[in-house]
Amino acid sequence: MKTVYHSADSRGHADHGWLNSYHSFSFANYHNPERMHFGVLRVLNDDTVTEGKGFDTHPHKNMEIISIPLEGDLEHKDSMGNTTVIKEGDVQVMSAGTGIYHSEYNKNADKGVKFLQIWVFPNKQNVTPRYDQIATGDLKKENELYQILSPDALDQGVWLHQDAWFYMGDFEAGKSTSQNFNKKGNGAYVFVLEGEVEIAGQTLGKRDGLGIWETSKIDLRATKDSRVLLMEVPMEIG
Repeated sequence: MKTVYHSADSRGHADHGWLNSYHSFSFANYHNPERMHFGVLRVLNDDTVTEGKGFDTHPHKNMEIISIPLEGDLEHKDSMGNTTVIKEGDVQVMSAGTGIYHSEYNKNADKGVKFLQIWVFPNKQNVTPRYDQIATGDLKKENELYQILSPDALDQGVWLHQDAWFYMGDFEAGKSTSQNFNKKGNGAYVFVLEGEVEIAGQTLGKRDGLGIWETSKIDLRATKDSRVLLMEVPMEIG
């Protein structure tokens, strides 16, 4: 088993006024050669968008893009004709493929929006662009990890072009769980949204991250009431 620990205060940071962003991996002006990606997990940004502001229309290509709102809601528009709102409890996925344009705006006049922006390298290039989003409220299980993303369009949650599985979990202090990996050779990156957990002898606090690989499962114990995101991904980019 191998692990890599990323404390919350070791992340890259950019404050643009309208956008306050923390980068777990190299992004934009934050460049750390030792933190370019974790397997096919390329970007994990912890973003806060101020009232009435947002990301103007911009392009993406050949990337799987996942957005998970944590507080508030964002209006999404794209070149495929989609106009939707994503809010706390939703998961959004876009396969950029041959190319898309999109914008994300906080239309609220009285509160900011907090969300995770995640990029995953795809296992297929130049696919037809697509968009999907779901509400995860009916999937939620207390003191268990519940799946929100997989490679299978018929499986629980959204799907993407990669052998990756994402899980969320809300745990009371003292509760434990184990998660077996779905595919041999995969690793997992655990990001603590709230609280404190222990994994592989490492204590993780709020917004800390831990990558773990060369093992077949993860054992997790909450030492405080906690919420976590677990992202199982291939370790080889191909």
